[in-house]
Amino acid sequence: MHAEQCGACLVKPPPLDHCIAALDYAYPWDLLIQRFKFHQALDLRRALLERLDQALDAAQTLPAPDWLLPVPLSAQRLRERGYNQSWELTRDLARRRQLRCAPDMLLRVRDTRHQIALPTEERAANVRHAFAIDPLRVPALRGAHVALLDDVMTTGATLHELARSLRQAGASSVQAWVLARTPEPRH
Repeated sequence: MHAEQCGACLVKPPPLDHCIAALDYAYPWDLLIQRFKFHQALDLRRALLERLDQALDAAQTLPAPDWLLPVPLSAQRLRERGYNQSWELTRDLARRRQLRCAPDMLLRVRDTRHQIALPTEERAANVRHAFAIDPLRVPALRGAHVALLDDVMTTGATLHELARSLRQAGASSVQAWVLARTPEPRH
């Protein structure tokens, strides 16, 4: 399977080896993902994961990861929502695909502004140095193949910052699995 790369990725390759997105972040899926993420509609998890599972099956040439890890939330954001939507997805998908997962291997060490409220050019700076690896878990990452799981990828700033942290900890490859990808704006 050959994946096409956009011109920007050819000029400046992202720190992710692969990215699998099940859906475009557009109607009606955007509304369902927002309900799942912000309004405790955890009953939507199964339907959303079915789509991601199908996308992963279609990309079957990708190596299975040693670890499936959720994007961590800050303590404040976790208190506001009451759950981490990425962890809710990760633990179910890990069970389905018989993958190891850990909710606390990746740490959010700095609270950041909501990415959705920021212009594209400010998103990378907003999450820079916001993540770390639990020092006791670093040995488990050396040479490991890791998949990060998140609900939506817009600019990729969060996933890219996490991928850089994982590579610094010794991960040999990092891919991203997301429910939805925001389509590039048409000019």
